[in-house]
Amino acid sequence: MAKFFALAALSLFPCATGAQQDPERILKQAIALHQAGDAEEAIPQYRAYLKLRPDRVDARSNLGAALAGTGRYRQAIVEYRAALKGRPKDPGIRLNLALAYYKMGEISAAAGELTALHAAKPEDRQILLLLADCRLRQGENRQVIELLEPARKQTPDDLAVAYLLGTALIRDNQVKRGEQVIDRILRNGESAEALLLMGTAKLRALEFEAAAADLRKAAELNPQLPDVHAYLGLAYIQTGDTAAARTAFQSELERNPNDFESNLNLAALLRQDGHAEEARKLLERALRVRPGEIRARFQLASVELETGRPDRARLELEDIVKQTPRFVEAHIALATAYYRLQRKAEGDRERAIAQKLTDGAMASKSKE
Repeated sequence: MAKFFALAALSLFPCATGAQQDPERILKQAIALHQAGDAEEAIPQYRAYLKLRPDRVDARSNLGAALAGTGRYRQAIVEYRAALKGRPKDPGIRLNLALAYYKMGEISAAAGELTALHAAKPEDRQILLLLADCRLRQGENRQVIELLEPARKQTPDDLAVAYLLGTALIRDNQVKRGEQVIDRILRNGESAEALLLMGTAKLRALEFEAAAADLRKAAELNPQLPDVHAYLGLAYIQTGDTAAARTAFQSELERNPNDFESNLNLAALLRQDGHAEEARKLLERALRVRPGEIRARFQLASVELETGRPDRARLELEDIVKQTPRFVEAHIALATAYYRLQRKAEGDRERAIAQKLTDGAMASKSKE
């Protein structure tokens, strides 16, 4: 998809005369190289042209596309942003910017750009699906449902819409509605997509062995299907097979290094095995996908504790318990941080809070 838009962004410029002849010849060469698939060689040509003609928006956008095509997304973003200063309403440049953020795993930034594009072009299916995918990756299931319900009514046979909508409904615990959407996918025969959705629904229903069976089959049918290995890993955790879970999360990250759940859960497993620094890298990546996500922040604070940084852990955990005061494990970890900092009174306080929350939860269960 990114390649398509990168090529679509290319445009020919009229030849100039006199003093402009040489710069235009450089630009023609850059475009010819880019269109021939040699983005690496096109990049210095674009840069040479832009030194002479820094205000040419199309050339700067083309440079961004060439940089993105060679995996230099951060540099591409700089060029796209510069291009937008000259042409702020250009939808092609803004879409390329969103795609660069998406490829980098900065899903929140990508969603911001796509939200503006969707508002301007609500009928554009590609923008709609990309935005829905970003929302889904951020765990914003309700927003995905709101986005896609109208599209489903207009195009009930659109399987891409059905898949994203069904996934969001199941993840939002609206399993019956999700199953109705799955039925439409099943009419096309058993597929990896349908098995993934059914496996996810069984996970929500706490049918862990059955979920693992569906998810294994989905992964066999289509190993490249996004999220399939991540959810298989979650099923394995629930069945107690942490070695298989670790392999599944690693498989997901080989295909999508920015999958939030795989980064988070593999980091937790690595922490348990004593590999705190490896876990840190995964958690930092997870937080780039979902900035501020409490589970990832808690895991990262735990890494800080385990690597001898109790004060850094304390600062994070104090904010976490302020935001989620019933998070028992966070109170326990904060107590540990206080004790290691020789702040016994505060440690005792947090331990007492944790005990009170635990006793309350046990009392509630006994009444059920």
